[in-house]
Amino acid sequence: MQAEIISIGDEILIGQTINTNAAWMGEHLNTIGIRVHRTTAIADSKEEIVNMLEEALSRSSLVLITGGLGPTKDDVTKKTLAEYFNMPLEIDAETLERVSTFFRSRGLPVLKVNEDQALMPKGCTVLHNLRGTANGMWFEKDGKVIVSMPGVPYEMEWLMENEVFPRVLDFFKRPSIVHRTILTTGVGESFLADQISAWEDSLEELNIKLAYLPSPGAVKLRMSAYGGGSEVELKSQIEKKERELLEIIGEHVFGFEKDTLASVVGKKLIAEKAMIAVAESCTGGMISHLITDIPGSSSYFLGGLITYNEKIKIAELGVSPELIAEHTVYSEEVALAMASCAVKTFGADYAVSTTGVAGPDDSDGVKVGTIWVAAANKERAVCTKLRLGKSRERNIIMASNAALNLLRKEFLQINR
Repeated sequence: MQAEIISIGDEILIGQTINTNAAWMGEHLNTIGIRVHRTTAIADSKEEIVNMLEEALSRSSLVLITGGLGPTKDDVTKKTLAEYFNMPLEIDAETLERVSTFFRSRGLPVLKVNEDQALMPKGCTVLHNLRGTANGMWFEKDGKVIVSMPGVPYEMEWLMENEVFPRVLDFFKRPSIVHRTILTTGVGESFLADQISAWEDSLEELNIKLAYLPSPGAVKLRMSAYGGGSEVELKSQIEKKERELLEIIGEHVFGFEKDTLASVVGKKLIAEKAMIAVAESCTGGMISHLITDIPGSSSYFLGGLITYNEKIKIAELGVSPELIAEHTVYSEEVALAMASCAVKTFGADYAVSTTGVAGPDDSDGVKVGTIWVAAANKERAVCTKLRLGKSRERNIIMASNAALNLLRKEFLQINR
């Protein structure tokens, strides 16, 4: 079956708000066998809402709408849907009590605009929003379903997980579907495609689709098995093809599904009861951010130094001024020294470092995108030279992940 997403809000159209709701819904619907074949952003306008809703219903069995359910006059979605389905608005007692309690518990008056949040189309299924004051609404028409939800992401996500998904699974018959995502790094999309070309061709006979999902420094490979067979059968087929894939590109695979390089490295550090430190220059703290973004990272992350200035590399990290004078800060020798010094300075088991030119311009005769990443333990250090592009943001992300990947491959022996 097919679904369609309509995102309502002028703030989306003018670029003030990024439409993360559609991406989240598309990803999660796909896991339960519902394909989103179109997403549309429209203005807060009665005419736009009605026109787009009728278009969507002509194509799709499930239409998901977000936005326009707030208490202000520019939020017209609820009133428009009530008129479209010929359902007069009436007070929902449970919602009124919840909204009133919400404001009074915070010492705030309950205004009429707040009470109006309890007005719901008579005859719709009210999806009670325990994360906010705007409820969701479930409508049925000619065997199709229309769901309207608030645009606040964490409210929408709560409603989808607790109210919408259970009802969708009960309402619609869906084909079996199994997904598996393999995460690679250190190899470009085109080179990866060339390496696995014959393997990819073999997927067709099993009705398995392969998607390449590139991002800075990484490529996700998502296999999706569809069919009339059972989920167990599809999973068995996926697992067989995964084993074959790992035989071909195992050296490039660092994880699966929601793994990140930082989370994979973190799990291994926990297993070893080892500690890590970071010495960053051109990445400006990004590696530290990636590491500390993982819950529980305090058990293995000692800290880091952002040695952006040459003097700090010498005074705080302990890099030899003679080494810098001989090779400059943009060099393999300095990257190696930074990693080794970080091990000593922090008393860590491992450390990673970065130095180079992130961009957007060349520096001291060094081309933009030229970055050295190093990793070290108490006995040795290794370094890799990267030749990246001109995008400063991409270079910082790619270099940070390259440093973690170097540690993974050279020291942590994480093999897939």
